[in-house]
Amino acid sequence: MTILDPSTRSTAQQIREALATLRAADLPTHGGRTLSYVYDSGIAEADAIGREAVAAFGATNGLDPTAFPSLTAMETDLVGIARELLHGPEASVGVATSGGTESLILAVLAARESRPDVEAPRLVAPSTVHAAIHKAGHLLGVALDLVPVVPGSYRADPAAMASAITDDTVLVVASAPSYAHGVVDPVEPVAAAAAQRGVRCHVDACIGGWVLPFLDGVSPWDFAVPGVTSVSVDLHKYAYAPKGVSLLLHRDPDLRRGHFFAAADWPGYTVLNTTLQSTKSGGPLAAAWAVVHAIGLDRYAELAVVARAATQEVADAVAAIDGLEVVVPPDSTLLALRTDGSCDVFTIADEMKDRGWLVQPQMGFAGEAATLHLSLCAATAPGVPDLVADLAAATGQARGRGPVQVDPQLAAAAGQIDPSGLDDATLDGLLAIAGLGGEGGAVTLPDRMAEVNALLDAAPPRLREALLTAVLDRLTR
Repeated sequence: MTILDPSTRSTAQQIREALATLRAADLPTHGGRTLSYVYDSGIAEADAIGREAVAAFGATNGLDPTAFPSLTAMETDLVGIARELLHGPEASVGVATSGGTESLILAVLAARESRPDVEAPRLVAPSTVHAAIHKAGHLLGVALDLVPVVPGSYRADPAAMASAITDDTVLVVASAPSYAHGVVDPVEPVAAAAAQRGVRCHVDACIGGWVLPFLDGVSPWDFAVPGVTSVSVDLHKYAYAPKGVSLLLHRDPDLRRGHFFAAADWPGYTVLNTTLQSTKSGGPLAAAWAVVHAIGLDRYAELAVVARAATQEVADAVAAIDGLEVVVPPDSTLLALRTDGSCDVFTIADEMKDRGWLVQPQMGFAGEAATLHLSLCAATAPGVPDLVADLAAATGQARGRGPVQVDPQLAAAAGQIDPSGLDDATLDGLLAIAGLGGEGGAVTLPDRMAEVNALLDAAPPRLREALLTAVLDRLTR
């Protein structure tokens, strides 16, 4: 789709109008009603200074710290602030990355590179670990040993994880909190088990690392725990900075060297990288630095308490909604909900969208039913009464319709399909069956996704991956 004719020069006003047209179909990034993907402090001044910093530093390049020492100064400052929050020792170091996924990939890379003696490296993680760890393992050739979590608590099982560690294990991972359920893994025994075997332990605090330090009653999870060797925390989540910037901190410089890269064996300049990126705009880093200082740690503490209280308020209110329940009491600002079988979460998600809220459906996994994910931020707090009322109304509508029914024969057939052998024509046919197919192999996304999501939920994970990859492929052609 071409909005403007690239063969002729467009005026600034035409470009602004085109941008507004494109943006009109997007989810709102402010107001606290988009309960995943974006995070809103509700502080207009912080947003404004962040945008100014993006504009001021958008053309700078983090590739060469000697060319733009301002970026090194801001990165070092942010790492220092995070080090204090995460109880890091004075020797701890860090880097700024493009987001949580890059931080996690680098943590796995550093661990892999630290063990050249291991021919087939592996990592141990709970089954609830973020999908970015799966991506890291896939890209880096590190096999994943995923350990089932404790039933009912959805937290890592320390004894089972300890038993899964082998001589080929290069990294153990825990979550603070896990994205899907919003609970903090028992980091102390997990890290102790890793340390006993001489294995690194990374804590994925990408979504919780700028909230948990300000909350009471959270079990120890950061560098205060012996054996924790690295921690990742995203600034574009609960530090409320513009996308995309994350921090990866290591307990000491030796632990970080494995993800540094240098290349002098070519006729150009010597390439030096601390992250996966070479060229990287200084805009996100400068924006994060500006926002962190505009808000300040005292205000972050207030925002964290407000977001946490809002999360608990929603959790308490759900107990009074017929058909809906909290999966597990939340440890932070993330909430997982499920139904009692009288309706389905996919229909509730559609009903909430009609009411102006994004709640994120999560497919069933390992015998557990599908759930709804809510990430609550400070800006959501004033709207909690409306959120609860709309959840009740949406659930009532869903109960009136009853659960979406998937044809048992179709579900059984899906279980017999080998995703590895699907060609484009077959994928087009399957997408049409799923309600996503259009003319000429195009993809059509319906306004209501309950039936599509119910069918995807019935499909085995590998087939679901193949179908959604095909959707992504076709949407970007």
